Amino acid sequence: MSSTRKRRVYPFTAVIGQEEMKLALLLNVIDPRIGGVMIMGDRGTGKSTTIRALADLLPGIDVVAGDPYNSSPTDPDLQSSDVRQRIEHGESLTTEARQVPMVDLPLGATEDRLCGTIDIEKALSEGVRAFEPGLLAKANRGLLYVDEVNLLDDHLVDVLLDSAASGWNTVEREGISVRHPARFVLIGSGNPEEGELRPQLLDRFGMSVEVRTVRDPNLRVQVVDQRTAFDSDPDTFSTSVQSNQDALQQKVLQAQQLLEQVSIDNDLRLRISAVCGELDVDGLRGDIVTNRAARALAAFAGRTEVTEDDVARVISCSVRHRLRKDPLEQIDSGDRVIKMFCKVFERSESSDQADFELALAG
Repeated sequence: MSSTRKRRVYPFTAVIGQEEMKLALLLNVIDPRIGGVMIMGDRGTGKSTTIRALADLLPGIDVVAGDPYNSSPTDPDLQSSDVRQRIEHGESLTTEARQVPMVDLPLGATEDRLCGTIDIEKALSEGVRAFEPGLLAKANRGLLYVDEVNLLDDHLVDVLLDSAASGWNTVEREGISVRHPARFVLIGSGNPEEGELRPQLLDRFGMSVEVRTVRDPNLRVQVVDQRTAFDSDPDTFSTSVQSNQDALQQKVLQAQQLLEQVSIDNDLRLRISAVCGELDVDGLRGDIVTNRAARALAAFAGRTEVTEDDVARVISCSVRHRLRKDPLEQIDSGDRVIKMFCKVFERSESSDQADFELALAG
């Protein structure tokens, strides 16, 4: 990875603590089909810093030059209709390297700003599809970050989640329809004091993590010192952790390539579903996400076989936000999931709690 950056961003590997959040973000990058991450926690706990650092960590992507959708030169599922037509006509495409897009969705955004707009007058008078792409087009093959997602209009959250799940955005106006790829990792963050998402919307996020303010004085001092060093001289600070950044980037790349080879034993899958069933989780998203996250974690560790420990590390983040039936309830901290995991997998709760904490730290 080049040491020259287009934007000065605090390095991902220099973020202290918040291991659960960092792991969930990395797993979603390895397998975007996990379905995104919802991060809830106190103000000033590094949520936005870590998410922007993730985008900066990722390697660049090859895109078709001049295409507003970051279309892939090789993957038809990541190409706009215009690019596919050009390929069908035998046109050779010019490509360029681009940094992975990181799109911030402002709270006041309209549906047109998010999805894009069709110029009906031009379409009718000139017979062309005059489409102005929105933020979903810009986010294709990248990250879409919604800070304070719990304050966003429910309708916009629905649109976001639909696009994130399908990988496509469709805009229809007056009988005219435009469809383009919109495959991105959706990351939402918020402060629970300002309100919770409805259970139906929360369930659509693949993983949910909680971040808490660091209480240990030594760690707090370390965080302050590192942030001060970065703000004083971003280039020198970034150079000092560049080898860590490069190593983690390489590990993520290898995991992406290994993912398709990772298998999960049938007995593990049965026990994952047993945990979800015993917890009375509605639907099958909890089962699906836990399986995907465990496979991504195994790939991240360089293995092709999922272990019980992989499941232990991801099941709480994958299931706990699906336990809330009443909008007035708080999201479970994960204790219920851990207890049920220990029961189904026949493991000791006290030792397993320590294992979870050690695993997240590693």
